[in-house]
Amino acid sequence: YIVTGLLVNNDKHKLSLEREVGLLGAVSFIAGTMIGSPGASLIVWGCCGMLAILGGLCYAELGTVIPESGAEYVYTLRTTGKVTAFLFVFSFVNVMRPASATGIALSVAEYVVAPFFSDCTPPQLLVKCVAAGCILAVAIVNSLSVRTATHIQVVCTVIKVLALIVIALGGCVMLFQGKTGSVNSFEGTNVDVNSIGIAFYQGLWSYDGWNTLNFLTEELKHPEVNLPRALIIAISLVTGLYLLVNVSYLTVMTPKELMVSNAVAVTWGNKVLGSWGWIMSVAAALSAFGSLNGTFFSGGRVCFVAAREGHMPDILAMAHVHRLTPSPALIFTTFVSLLVLIPGDFQSIVNYFSFTAWFFYAITLSGLVYLKIKKPDLHRPYKVPIILPIIVIIAAVFLVLAPIVDSPQIEYLYVALFIFSGIIVYIPFIHYKVCPGLLTKLTVFLQLFLEVAPLTAYRPE
Repeated sequence: YIVTGLLVNNDKHKLSLEREVGLLGAVSFIAGTMIGSPGASLIVWGCCGMLAILGGLCYAELGTVIPESGAEYVYTLRTTGKVTAFLFVFSFVNVMRPASATGIALSVAEYVVAPFFSDCTPPQLLVKCVAAGCILAVAIVNSLSVRTATHIQVVCTVIKVLALIVIALGGCVMLFQGKTGSVNSFEGTNVDVNSIGIAFYQGLWSYDGWNTLNFLTEELKHPEVNLPRALIIAISLVTGLYLLVNVSYLTVMTPKELMVSNAVAVTWGNKVLGSWGWIMSVAAALSAFGSLNGTFFSGGRVCFVAAREGHMPDILAMAHVHRLTPSPALIFTTFVSLLVLIPGDFQSIVNYFSFTAWFFYAITLSGLVYLKIKKPDLHRPYKVPIILPIIVIIAAVFLVLAPIVDSPQIEYLYVALFIFSGIIVYIPFIHYKVCPGLLTKLTVFLQLFLEVAPLTAYRPE
């Protein structure tokens, strides 16, 4: 199959990676504890859902105006240029995707060990070891078989939905019995800028996935219809379900219990289901494991499109010649995720991921405003009022600047420096193409060692 690092030019030997779309991942954990009161937490959840819907609708227009796969990468490439696009893919591959995988893996680990440490906090070393095992397990499964990974995703998604429905129904029963708990309490609400920004970071983490369809626009049937329709239906349902779940938590647990619990669903299960509370621990762990499974495939299309534009090493856009899995990209993500896991904790990882993500969301939506003003004659099968992207941009700027201005932390400076350090890589290796021969030799070696070859395209199922 491999001749000097390229596929044999024969149609029957061309590789196509089978599509594996990660479903909306959910992390059942209370954003409002950062605000300080139960009532405010529900407002945060609702606002996060609304912001996700507005962002999704804006992305729906971008997806129909620029009908290419790659989401933020391709949109910034077509509107703000190659340097900005490279900074995004550089940050996405090295920070955003590994941080997302690590954060979810830590969530899985917390739920796995929670039943064994019901009266105390589990050791962080144990939690991180379990998280590392989850990352390795998902990477191995996704590297070996797309079909197996798909089956795992389906099973975990069903369990996820059933668990959330059980929690929501339990809360409804409590409310009908007149047990409102602390649902309508606003006592102790924190309204300082930093607390609000961090609370939104935590809440929006659970809504992350609203731009998933934009990663595969070229494979989507009738995107001008399906993009906005899918976004409105999916995010509205998720928002409603999240609100019901959090109402259920607040009817059963006190704000203090919510804040100290490492696994809220498990605490809820122990209080409501009694001896059967362990079921919620298993369900929550499998739910988060499904999100981790989907996350490992979410960036494959970005690597493919970026390599097609010459912004990423070809090796990261290759697939195994027999299994048709993106094993090089998976191996790289696994390696970086394990590095992030060593010093990181869940909240910090979520905060730095969200900081980076919303920085690029603001740039991407600025591109949409630019297209609306400078190129109003472009064909737009679907469009939104210009006020919508402006609102989301304002929110994104607030989310990026609020924690820095109100409570500066050196870690945010490190993240910003890392994002812009991509310029140091771009100028010599992308713009001037320094040492192309060295990279070619390395690519050929890795192709032979990993038994991978370039993708010709993604094959929709």
